[in-house]
Amino acid sequence: MAKTYQLRHCTYCCQYHIVFTTRYRNKVLSDNYIKQEFKRIFKSIVHWKGFCILQWHIGDEHIHLYVNIPPKYSISYVICILKAKSSTWIKRKTRKFPKGSVWSRGCFVSTIGINEFAVRRYIEKQRYRQIDISQANMF
Repeated sequence: MAKTYQLRHCTYCCQYHIVFTTRYRNKVLSDNYIKQEFKRIFKSIVHWKGFCILQWHIGDEHIHLYVNIPPKYSISYVICILKAKSSTWIKRKTRKFPKGSVWSRGCFVSTIGINEFAVRRYIEKQRYRQIDISQANMF
């Protein structure tokens, strides 16, 4: 079963697979120094915003992220923050990138969650956990 996280008033498991590519599919991420900088930048962003990166891969022209985000953030907001901040910060740090954004406009997002069988089984088991009020001694 997937790991759940808790806030004060909710328990959540909002996991996503995100893929985004560099502009024009240029292989600007092939340098090991650039990859390490992006890892450092993404760690800073997720710490700042409270996300959790469960797994990642930085290829030569694309990035795969497996993230868990709090329900207070939309996935479009998360992608916007990750792409905008990482692009700005890496360009200030290295000065190796051309003008404009590092990332292409599009992305791929897929939800990752508990499978249907696990949800059905959980709901079915709730019937057995229900306390019959007429049998419970109230006083």
